[in-house]
Amino acid sequence: MTDAFTLCHGLPGHLRGEAAVLYWQAFGGKLGRVMGPDAKAHRFLEQVIRDDHAIVALDGAGRLLGLAGFKTMKGSFAGGGWSDMRRIYGVFGMLWRAPLLALLSREIDNDRFLLDGICVASHARGAGIGSALLAAIETEARHRGYGYVRLDVIDTNWRARALYERLGYMAIKTDSIGPLRHVFGFDAAVTMVKPI
Repeated sequence: MTDAFTLCHGLPGHLRGEAAVLYWQAFGGKLGRVMGPDAKAHRFLEQVIRDDHAIVALDGAGRLLGLAGFKTMKGSFAGGGWSDMRRIYGVFGMLWRAPLLALLSREIDNDRFLLDGICVASHARGAGIGSALLAAIETEARHRGYGYVRLDVIDTNWRARALYERLGYMAIKTDSIGPLRHVFGFDAAVTMVKPI
C-alpha cells in the first residue's frame, strides 16, 4: 500500500507500457478471449492509448499507481482502429476481433462526460487513489462544461459498482449483451451517472 501520490493530467510517454499492463490487468478478464493473448493485448494497448485522455496517479518516484481514462469527440483513452488491430493481430485476427469489440463500444455522449476505464495497481489499493481519480475526472468534466459524468460497469464487478454508488453515481439502465456473454464472460453492462 502507498500513502503518498500525485495526480497528473496526461500519461507520461515513458509509462505507456506500464499503463497498458495495468489497464489489461483491470479489463483483461472481460476482454481476454477477444484481445488475448496477454502479450499481444499489451502491445495493442501500448500502441493505441492516448496520453492526453488520462489522469494518472504517481508515487513519489514517478511510478504509475493508477489511471482514469476518458472519452471525448477526439477519441478515447483505449480506442484504436482496424489498422491498429491489423498491425498486432494480422488481417485474420483483425477481421474477427474488431467487429466483436465494436459491439461493446459506447457512443460519445454529448450531455455527459464519459469515463473510459479506471484502474489502480493491486499494491496501491485502499489508499484512496480510485476515489481521487474519480474526483479528478469530475473536475475535468466540469472544466469541459459538463454537468454529469457517465460510466459503465459490468454486472459482475460488484466492488467497483459499490465504490461508484458510495461516491454518488446512480444506475440508470442495464444493457444485456445477450449471446455475447459467452465470449466476454459477463451478462450486462450497467450505465451509471453522477451529477456534478
